Amino acid sequence: MERLAAPGEVRMSQAIQPAHANARGELSAGQLLKWIDTTACLAAEKHAGVSCVTASVDDIQFEETVKVGQVITIKAKVTRAFSTSMEISIKVIVQDTLMDIEKLVSVAFSTFVAKPVGKEKKNWFLRASLSSQLFELLPRSPGPLADSTIAAVSTLSDPACGEEEGTVATRGTAVQSIELVLPPHANHHGNTFGGQIMAWMETVATISASRLCKGHPFLKSVDMFKFRGPSTVGDRLVFNSIVNNTFQTCVEVGVRVEAFNCQEWSEGRGRHINSAFLIYNAVDDKEELIIFPRIEPISKDDFRRYRGAIARKRIRLGRKYVISHKEEVPLCIQWDESKQASLSNGNVEAFRKLAAKRGWEVISSSKKIKIYTLEQQDVLSVWVEKHVKSPANLAYCLLSDFTKRPLWDPHYMFCEVIDRVNENDQIYYIICSEVNGDKPKDFIVLVSRRKPLKDGNTYMVAAKSIILPSVPPSPQYIRSEVICAGFLIEAIDSTSCTVSYLNQMSASILPYFAGNLGGWSKSIEEAAASCIKFIENATDDGPVSGL
Repeated sequence: MERLAAPGEVRMSQAIQPAHANARGELSAGQLLKWIDTTACLAAEKHAGVSCVTASVDDIQFEETVKVGQVITIKAKVTRAFSTSMEISIKVIVQDTLMDIEKLVSVAFSTFVAKPVGKEKKNWFLRASLSSQLFELLPRSPGPLADSTIAAVSTLSDPACGEEEGTVATRGTAVQSIELVLPPHANHHGNTFGGQIMAWMETVATISASRLCKGHPFLKSVDMFKFRGPSTVGDRLVFNSIVNNTFQTCVEVGVRVEAFNCQEWSEGRGRHINSAFLIYNAVDDKEELIIFPRIEPISKDDFRRYRGAIARKRIRLGRKYVISHKEEVPLCIQWDESKQASLSNGNVEAFRKLAAKRGWEVISSSKKIKIYTLEQQDVLSVWVEKHVKSPANLAYCLLSDFTKRPLWDPHYMFCEVIDRVNENDQIYYIICSEVNGDKPKDFIVLVSRRKPLKDGNTYMVAAKSIILPSVPPSPQYIRSEVICAGFLIEAIDSTSCTVSYLNQMSASILPYFAGNLGGWSKSIEEAAASCIKFIENATDDGPVSGL
């Protein structure tokens, strides 16, 4: 331990040795979890002055891998204290001593409870957490759901489920492991070391993930370790893990831990002491990410875990891309009339490439509206698909005229044409509503539209922000950016079509999608339903401006 640390802070530095590494020569996630828990416990005891034990560890994101020969520093300090519990923030930094570079590995939060000496019992403080209210992991009574939003998400259907070839059942990913708690596994309180339990959980979860790929799974994030009660030396700990769902390059594994003393072991009744959801990526021998096969749920428990994983994915998206999003660096380009043809074609081509990308994952589905997300190199995109009972050409005319968008999109406060460049390209000035108490946002957007090619049936409307010197930023608004967005309108027959809205998220756009990504709002569904109603109520007889 380092001697120099801020008041209320504990630091641990460790040089990564081969004994700490996995088969890929990287720091084992289980070993890191042990060190994180130890450092956090010492920080809690430094603050409380009495023995403390782990109650829970919130979601953890692993941003960087750590290799043998590098050095990590774990910093833990109390950020909030209550009557019998406290929150500890943990930050893990990796240092490459040869290159003198430091990188952030992980940030986490733990809850510890005080355990005064001489008291055999304690009240386990379980932090209120949306993710902890979702679902039990393995076959038991599912229990009531505490949140109506999560209950609604849990009933969604996955249109891809059961429709693709190559889907696999989860039964082959089930893994069980038993550990006898020995004195070296106990902490200085006599209870099983929380970090040791988490390390064992990570081991069985890794095996479950490996059953679905011919590669090397590695832990990417954790949706809370939740300690429900203690275990002691002599207990038998039974670990059950199974894959809940897969999402292209990642897989969610659920782990449940039960403890048995001698009598409970003979009677076959244990104590549920921990549970967690662990998310893995995997790479092949070329260090390229592996695409996991889709899961086919069969039993009632399979469907419960499958749908729960989708709901938790939405929560993770909200945390990763909205709650902790960084300030964006403007990417839009200067408008140049002499290059308007190439700028227009580039706008359309970028949108075409976004629509053609593989790996879109469903996060919400109803009869008329489906929502998909795509994560690529920490860039998030959203696809909203709608079934509309209206001719495709009418939907195209209505949606390519952005001055009509405030009629159905609640985010649009104002929209006007600045420049009618040509028949297919127009530049708009847009003002959107305020969000999170900030000032309203404004945009300068180039909209380029394309009718179907010969014998085609797909209309396209592409949108991208540009810089227009004649309309500089105003102090009344936050000048924001559309990176790549637009509509695809595909004719089904002469009276109906499929309308798809796509948007590659910028930091300024993300807050408008926050509720949907996190699963606590249906703003996208509401806007989509309004769009459907707007198109279906329109007629071919009315004039369409801006064409």
